[in-house]
Amino acid sequence: MLDFSLSQEQQELQALVRKFTKAEILPYIQKWDEEHHFELGVVKKLADLGLLGVCIPEQYGGAGMDYNSLAIVCDELEYGDTAYRTAVSVHIGLNSMTLLQWGTEEQKQKYLVPQAQGKQLGAFALTEPDAGSDAGSIRTRAVKDGDSYILNGSKIWISMASYADNFIVFASVDPEQKHRGMSAFIVERSFTGVTTRPIKGKLGIHGGDTGEVILTDVRVPAANRLGEDGEGFKIAMAALDNGRFTVAAGAVGLIRASLDASVKYALERKTFGVEIGRHQLVQQMIAKMQAGLETSQLLVYRSGWLKNKGVRNTRETSLAKWMASDIAFDSASDAVQIHGAYGYSNEYPVERFLRNSKALVIYEGTREIHTIMQADYALGYRVDKPVNRMLPAWLED
Repeated sequence: MLDFSLSQEQQELQALVRKFTKAEILPYIQKWDEEHHFELGVVKKLADLGLLGVCIPEQYGGAGMDYNSLAIVCDELEYGDTAYRTAVSVHIGLNSMTLLQWGTEEQKQKYLVPQAQGKQLGAFALTEPDAGSDAGSIRTRAVKDGDSYILNGSKIWISMASYADNFIVFASVDPEQKHRGMSAFIVERSFTGVTTRPIKGKLGIHGGDTGEVILTDVRVPAANRLGEDGEGFKIAMAALDNGRFTVAAGAVGLIRASLDASVKYALERKTFGVEIGRHQLVQQMIAKMQAGLETSQLLVYRSGWLKNKGVRNTRETSLAKWMASDIAFDSASDAVQIHGAYGYSNEYPVERFLRNSKALVIYEGTREIHTIMQADYALGYRVDKPVNRMLPAWLED
């Protein structure tokens, strides 16, 4: 039975990350955002707290907590800023959880353990200049050469590109097979031929690191291939299930931040002799945020509960990501509206919320992709098949 209460351990975790965000992110984020600065020290401090492996089993260097504990971390970090939640989403959700699910024991010991301990950072490189939602059209190539593969290509919109030690890179070993010809590889930054460059001019997440990854004749040992040749697409989709879960959890934090800022302003600002919170149209926006917050929390925790039980949750996670990110975008927009002209300046944080929220409805599957997925599920056009590798379960039937 789904339990809506947080365990004592989860309550303590929530308090820890909330205190961290209040002390280490909120006092500085406006300055970092204005300067387009990503503060790596924040990530290092998260590592010191053991949070970079929160849901990774202890045998692999993690904290051994469940997947809803990861959701709590993402919620609280997003309340501070999208940049630092994104760093955790990529490091844990897209990279480390993929290693946990698909890696060999040797790969886990070499890469997962130091990542869970926070000694190394992981990233995820799927998107290309001409292949986003259509992942089967990637142009990065992997050619077998003895006991290695030679990779050539470029990836774009890669979070943590400038700082990651290891990337999970997707490349085609057989272009004619489209997504069935895709493989996944663990590529170290130190490999000859790996270069990165930052992306400038973003609408939002100014305090985050986003870049390109260029691969030029990069020799990758065959031992660094995840799964079998041709399993790359399955691995990517499984990884996106986990990444989407963390984005949905982060969206909850952004909704909460928008609501808190709006309530505070509505109780302080007066027009026509009364607090603007007395005006019904302002109340309508705040009520909608409150309803959206609780709806999103329920969808996220249901998805996490299914993960904890070891049940495939692609449909539920897609729904959580779609709804929570859309609600976050609407909530941030309403927060700006409630603040009026002040909401249009960075004197208040809501303009940053709005800029950041646009990313949530684009990455890890656009709102349009998730709309189509949910329609296909409802119409019976899409039925998920059992997968041969699942994440470790934290709950028993």
